[in-house]
Amino acid sequence: MHNLTDSSGSPSGCCADHRHAMTSRRGLLRGLAAGGATTVFGSTIVTMSGAAAVEGGTPRVTTPASSVIVVVSLRGAADGLSLVVPHGDPAYYEARPTIAVPAEALLARDDYFGLHPAMESLVPLWTSGRLAAVNATGLPVANRSHFAAMEAVEDAAPGSRTRSGWLNRLVGAGPERNTLEAVSMGGSIPTSLLGAEPVMAMSSIASAGLTGVSNLNDPNDPRMRSLRIQWQRAGGEIGDGFRAAMDAAVDLGPAKAATDNTSSYPNTSLGRAMSSVARTLRGDVGVSVVTVDSGNWDMHSGQGTATSGWLVNNAKDLAGSIAAFFGDLGPVADKVTLVTISEFGRRVVENGNRGTDHGWGNVMFVAGAGVKGGRYYGRWPGLDKGLDADVKVTTDYRSVLSEIVTTRTDASSATVFPGFAPESVGVMSRD
Repeated sequence: MHNLTDSSGSPSGCCADHRHAMTSRRGLLRGLAAGGATTVFGSTIVTMSGAAAVEGGTPRVTTPASSVIVVVSLRGAADGLSLVVPHGDPAYYEARPTIAVPAEALLARDDYFGLHPAMESLVPLWTSGRLAAVNATGLPVANRSHFAAMEAVEDAAPGSRTRSGWLNRLVGAGPERNTLEAVSMGGSIPTSLLGAEPVMAMSSIASAGLTGVSNLNDPNDPRMRSLRIQWQRAGGEIGDGFRAAMDAAVDLGPAKAATDNTSSYPNTSLGRAMSSVARTLRGDVGVSVVTVDSGNWDMHSGQGTATSGWLVNNAKDLAGSIAAFFGDLGPVADKVTLVTISEFGRRVVENGNRGTDHGWGNVMFVAGAGVKGGRYYGRWPGLDKGLDADVKVTTDYRSVLSEIVTTRTDASSATVFPGFAPESVGVMSRD
């Protein structure tokens, strides 16, 4: 979990609702009994469901994942109107006299949209057709509470009383192959990963492991041997959880042995996390779902100008981290799809503190395998320059996620997003 500071390292001054949301996410581990037992070894956390990851004492075989979905959450509600600027909509410039980005400075510009100049690192992905943006996405009904919106977006099952997130349902929809399929990189477990399937959270691949075990791949390691003996007959979810944690830690061996390329990433929390994700995926240990947090984006004041400030720093970090990530994946890049998501967007009109307040619609970036990139998707609703004007949502965010799920995995949309009828977005290809 990132500290609540802006990109310069200063306290963000974010709203109380966002502070509650962020601290409550740490507290989620206390309520995981509904999803299963939680096992902690050092900085590694494994949540184990009632269905044992190890049955009859025999570990499941580690099978390389056929596809991987990486979700980068822009915590605090990113200003999509700054990341993808609608320069062709005159209301944009009228509504933002001090924070608007000049059209001539935009990158990957078409007749109506362009990328913020701080996202220059992403231009090669865009021009090679591996990056796209979907405008005016979000929840079907506006929700401006950080905590409630995060929950709604990550549950993605309105009206359900089952405590499960869409990514946990996605893992559960596939064949049971590996102990280690779902990872949260950053040390906490988001709502999207809560549920019946086992999940691992780690602060980094380098620190993941079992306390006191010097070599996870050495069957004669005395600490590992004693743990196996201690827990081999333990029943129930706690026993299952400990055995799953031990097997998951061993499964990470090839990933921990992979080359550490952190120096090629931005020297930020996000950069280091994305480096760990790439290293894990290059290990090919069966991980098929990964979540990473980027934040804080809650810019009620001091958002900055087109050339400097909080948003510029965040956008540069996001773009640099994603670009370095795809450059670091090597041979596994052709099976990795990344998507960004934020709980909601910001208002159209800048406020008196040269920031933006809680809004509705936003932009989602989709990159990597299967993406029909190099263009902007979504139905643009047009901007209103009234004081409380929002970007209206014309594409339910679940339609974007559903298209990724159904083109990149064998899971059905109905299983992962129950009760939802997705619209075609067109951003993904089955080729």
